[in-house]
Amino acid sequence: MSNSEGRFAPYRNALTAISRRTGTSLSSLLVSFAILHELTAIVPIVGIFYTARSLGAGERVVNAVALDRDGSIDDQSWVNTRLKSWVDEGEQWAGRVGRRYGVFGFKKGELVDQTQASQLSGKLAGDVANAVLAYGAVKALLPVRIGLSLYFSPIFSRVVVEPIRLGGLRLLGRRPKSM
Repeated sequence: MSNSEGRFAPYRNALTAISRRTGTSLSSLLVSFAILHELTAIVPIVGIFYTARSLGAGERVVNAVALDRDGSIDDQSWVNTRLKSWVDEGEQWAGRVGRRYGVFGFKKGELVDQTQASQLSGKLAGDVANAVLAYGAVKALLPVRIGLSLYFSPIFSRVVVEPIRLGGLRLLGRRPKSM
């Protein structure tokens, strides 16, 4: 490393400038971004799951994406490949969450052997398909989620994170440092 500030210095400088411009500490901004990023994942997953459940759309959409077609060049496009990988990831995620919490038609704590795993990877039905659809939609919304999290981080930091941090410091009998 020839640069004495390190290779992350430009990023650190940019983040410090943003922190000064928004009037919040850098750590508070990072915590705000992390919280908002998770909220922008959890809220849509729940909303999309229940919407797909009430409309019966999960099964139709997931099976349309997951069906093997004739193998033509159009079916091997990046979009189709990505959608199929999201369906596979979503199916695994739904199985893990379903067995851990006893949802999506799985029994809580149920162990899966190889025969059950091969049966699960067939036609997805019911709540599992709705969960897979919600998972894939939230994955597709990642750029929007990041943008929203970045945009609202300063406001969330000032309104929620900073008051909690300052309250915690007062509770511990410490004086908050100024920026």
